[in-house]
Amino acid sequence: MITILYCPQMTDLAGRICEVNKSCRPGEITWRNFRDGFPDLRILKAAELRNRHLVFLASFDHQAEIFRQLSVIYELPRLAVKSLKVVLPYFSTGTMERVNEEGEIATAATLARMLSNIPGTMSGPVQIIIYDIHALQERFYFSDQVIPRLETAVPLLLDRIRGLKNVAVAFPDEGAWKRFGRMFSEYPLITAHKVREGKTRKVIIKEGIPAGKHVVIVDDLVMTGGTLLQCRQALVESGAQMVSAYVTHGVFPQDSWQGFLDQGFSSFWLTDSCPDTAARVQGRGPFEVLSLAGDISRKIIPDV
Repeated sequence: MITILYCPQMTDLAGRICEVNKSCRPGEITWRNFRDGFPDLRILKAAELRNRHLVFLASFDHQAEIFRQLSVIYELPRLAVKSLKVVLPYFSTGTMERVNEEGEIATAATLARMLSNIPGTMSGPVQIIIYDIHALQERFYFSDQVIPRLETAVPLLLDRIRGLKNVAVAFPDEGAWKRFGRMFSEYPLITAHKVREGKTRKVIIKEGIPAGKHVVIVDDLVMTGGTLLQCRQALVESGAQMVSAYVTHGVFPQDSWQGFLDQGFSSFWLTDSCPDTAARVQGRGPFEVLSLAGDISRKIIPDV
């Protein structure tokens, strides 16, 4: 039996995982605050978790969430649990993974150090499951005290587009092509590139033929989406018949997803790795949410 604990944002995803995997059951945590605003947290029926396999679904979508969820995560191994897997689908500081000049701070390394301090369980180190982390080298920011498992949600997209006709896959930059290109070997590939024109930058098609194709742009995440919009325009100008997009993490700060309404995308697929965004866009064309529930339910099965 697997007990799933979760932050409030992950309530729906936890429910879907339990529906898919009948060996899972939900646990309960009270997420209150004291009068001064600091967390008042309690893991209910904590004694019953001893010698059990635990999963914690985390979402570090706001800075305050990191503190209160880490407080819970640090406590769980101390309950003498058999194993613990922390599922953090979106590694929220992943885009700040390196520095270009002295004084800049790679906050991805900071968060990795914080997660590396999770105590071990009765069966060994805690596993941290992350989907489509922005830079694969970020795995080396974690210490040997934990085991980072870097997974991809791209198979959800492959299942979704299987059966669609005349599909080609485009990448908005060379980094995305290096990361995901090998996963789409059965499709024609297109690579875009940013070039500078005076004081502005624009996206051009570097390789591949979009003409007459239903082109699906693939990337790991989207913030405001300016690059995706420019990439769509370049594909249309190069003769693409339709343009869709996929990102694992629809971050969309300040509801910037609204900038994709009525912009000519046939479909825009994203996962529920950022649960608040997924809830906001669900049912609004062109968006379609592909749930991680099934994939997570397979990856949290206890190691034998």
